Amino acid sequence: MAQQHNPSQREPGHEAPAEADGTTPGGTADMGEPSPQAGDVPQGDVPPDAARSAAGDNLAPEDRIALLESEVERLKNEYMRALAEAENAKRLAERRIEDNAKYAVANFAKEMLQVADNLDRALMAAPADRRAENELLKNLAVGIEMTQKTLAGGLEKYGVTKIEARGAAFDPNLHQAVQEVERTDMPTGTVVDVYQDGYIIRDRLLRPAMVTVSRGGPKREAGTGGADAAGPGGVNTTA
Repeated sequence: MAQQHNPSQREPGHEAPAEADGTTPGGTADMGEPSPQAGDVPQGDVPPDAARSAAGDNLAPEDRIALLESEVERLKNEYMRALAEAENAKRLAERRIEDNAKYAVANFAKEMLQVADNLDRALMAAPADRRAENELLKNLAVGIEMTQKTLAGGLEKYGVTKIEARGAAFDPNLHQAVQEVERTDMPTGTVVDVYQDGYIIRDRLLRPAMVTVSRGGPKREAGTGGADAAGPGGVNTTA
């Protein structure tokens, strides 16, 4: 007898095509991941502000008010800190501008002090008794003195002045001792002689004076000079 063909039986190796509606021939639906729909929120990290806002939406009115008040206080503190930092930066910038204007010539003035030192040495080489004997030397000394005065006037115009050290009490803020000598006729710690003049520029030390200091004399009374007499308006030696 001839074998009847059953449509439900398929030859091995042949799969039934999928239905157009996405189901398999057996009626089972395809369980793949669903496609995104309109209005879905992307998954991922939620910004802190958005998280706080979302959390606040679910709070009771009293709790929401407290949350908003704490947020206002946090923002206020951040604003005050930023304002303080801006004010400090502004004051620092203004101070730097002022210092640059006041002390811009400091390096140039230091170089000019060498010229002043050489003029002093030139006058020391022409003492008064020699000038009286030699008219040419006298005229030369007069020219050097005029140059000295012109230079000193130019330096003073920019706030550079000489430290008057001879006869003053030794002050380590202004003087540099290079030698001590026995002098019983003056208080100990008195500047006897000056090897090199010192200078200040406005309220800052430009160069200390190199001096000889006395010893062996009576003790100097407190408050009569030197470092003990230096007050808040003294010279700034930290520059």
